[in-house]
Amino acid sequence: MCNLYRMTKNKDEVAKWFDAIEALGGANFGEEVYPGYPGLVVAGGELKQMTWGFPLVMKGKSGQPLKPKPVNNARTDKLDSFFWRYSFEERRCLIPVSAWAEAEGPKGAKTRTWLSLPDSDLFACAGVWRDSDEFGLAYSMVMTDSAGSAAEGVHTRMPVLLRSDDYEEWVSGSPEDAKSLCKPWAGDVRIERTDQPWTRGAASQKSLL
Repeated sequence: MCNLYRMTKNKDEVAKWFDAIEALGGANFGEEVYPGYPGLVVAGGELKQMTWGFPLVMKGKSGQPLKPKPVNNARTDKLDSFFWRYSFEERRCLIPVSAWAEAEGPKGAKTRTWLSLPDSDLFACAGVWRDSDEFGLAYSMVMTDSAGSAAEGVHTRMPVLLRSDDYEEWVSGSPEDAKSLCKPWAGDVRIERTDQPWTRGAASQKSLL
């Protein structure tokens, strides 16, 4: 499960990398992206700003509306559910990423472990997006089982990583073709363990359906 990722390239570099039209205006982004924060997304051939996480409408014990919760990860085996189905079938996107983080260590003292691809300083994770009343344009990252070094003591799940040859099939192919790409990454993964506290800033937020 991914609740924090890093995107260190500027918007011009990202637009060029994905051969996308920049549709951002004067938008600015932090290098670290948390659930509920703005991130860069390639959708419909354009580089756009969206909020990371589909809004999940919550109610209190007395039925009063609560602040929506950003559901920032979509499990591959849940893509046919009502919450995700129409976005998966009609609105798939690419999420530019330099590295993603997982929490490791004992409870109360977890630290950040960064995972990335050893041969690339920018890559794409599979995503879905939609427009919402609560957050405006919002996106979520598709998750699958971990494999190889990423599964060895780090986490049982990881983002669906896409090769450049698969970009077009993910965003424009049939749902069946897109689902065939939702599989564990077969290549190498670089693992960087740090002493950075996991709960620093907004990284403690978690949400997955």
